[in-house]
Amino acid sequence: MSSAPLKKVQGGRARGITGVGSPALESTPVIECAGALVWRVHDGALQVKLIHRPKYNDWSWPKGKVDLGETLAAAAVREVKEETGKYIVLGIALPGLQYITPEGELKRVHYWAARQVSKTEPSVVARPPVAPVNAAEVDRSEWCTVKEAAKRLSRAADKIPLTALVDAYDKGELDTHVVAIARHGKALARAQWNGPEATRPLTPLGVAQSEALVPVFAAFGISDVVSSVWARCAATTAPYVRAAGVHGGLSELFTEASHERNPKAVIAAVNQLVASSKTSLLCTHRPVLPTLFKAMAALTPNKSVRAAYPKDDPYLSPGQVVIAHVIPARAEGEAPKIVGVETIRPALH
Repeated sequence: MSSAPLKKVQGGRARGITGVGSPALESTPVIECAGALVWRVHDGALQVKLIHRPKYNDWSWPKGKVDLGETLAAAAVREVKEETGKYIVLGIALPGLQYITPEGELKRVHYWAARQVSKTEPSVVARPPVAPVNAAEVDRSEWCTVKEAAKRLSRAADKIPLTALVDAYDKGELDTHVVAIARHGKALARAQWNGPEATRPLTPLGVAQSEALVPVFAAFGISDVVSSVWARCAATTAPYVRAAGVHGGLSELFTEASHERNPKAVIAAVNQLVASSKTSLLCTHRPVLPTLFKAMAALTPNKSVRAAYPKDDPYLSPGQVVIAHVIPARAEGEAPKIVGVETIRPALH
C-alpha cells in the first residue's frame, strides 16, 4: 500500500490520512468514516479496545460511516457507542487511513484517541440516544495490551494510528483535556439592528448553527462553559448548556468592547483557562480571536501543531470552533502545553 499524506477535512493536529494516493482518485466516490482508539492504563500498562466483526471474522478499531450533516468527531463518538456499548470523549487526533473498497469507492477513516466515561457525564447527557450493539455486526469488544493489539489487528494499516497513540503516551501527550474556542453563530448585520450592540441577536441560521455545535461540544466532553455576555455569544452556547445541564458563565471580559480596552486581560484569562484542568468552552467574537490564538500559540511548542491555528481574518466563520488539546503543567513553575489543534466546521456553514 503506497502512502499519500492528506490534510484532515476539518483541519487538525499535524495529522494525515495514509493510504492509496493517485490523481485518478479525485473523481472517485468518497465514503467518510470515523472512529477511535479507546485507551486506558491498567495495572501500569497501556491498553486499547478492539472489536471483532463476525461477518468478516476480523479484529479492528470501532468505526463507521459519517451520517449526512454529522461532523467527523460526532460520528466517531456515536460509532464507538454503537459497536462497544460504551461512552467516550475524544482526545488528540490520530493518523487516519484511506483505501479503495471492493466496490471501487475511496474510504477515508478518521481516528482520535479516546477515553471511556460514565453515562452521567454532562457531555454524554447532551447526546442523542444510540442503538444498542448489534451482535450480528460486532460480537466482541475487548481490552488488549498494545503488543497484543498489534498481533490481533487484521489489517496491517490499522497499526499506524496505534503507533501514533503509543508514541503520544511515551511522550506524556496522551492524557489531555480540551479547551474549545468558538465564534458565535451568524448574527443579524449591524446595519439591520437599531438596538445596543450588546443585544444584537442571532439570525435563524445562527440559531441553527448553535444547535449544530451541541454534538461537537459533546464529543469532546465539554463540562465548563464561559461566554461573552453579549447576546449573540450567550445564545450560541445556550443549546449545549441546556442539553448538558452545565452552568453557562457569562463574562464582560470577552466582549469586543472589553477586548479593545484591555487585550492583556483577555490573554491572562485565556492562559488561566488553559492552565485549569477543566474541559472548557469559550465563545467570543471575531475581533477577539487573534488575541486568543496568539496567547494559545505561545503555549504550543510543536511548530507543526502551532501552524494549525487560524491566521487570517476572519479566523473562524460564524459557528466554527477550534479544539485545543492540553497537557496540564506537571510541576510548579511549569506552563501547560497544547499538543493538538483542530478546527471543526459543523453543518449549516
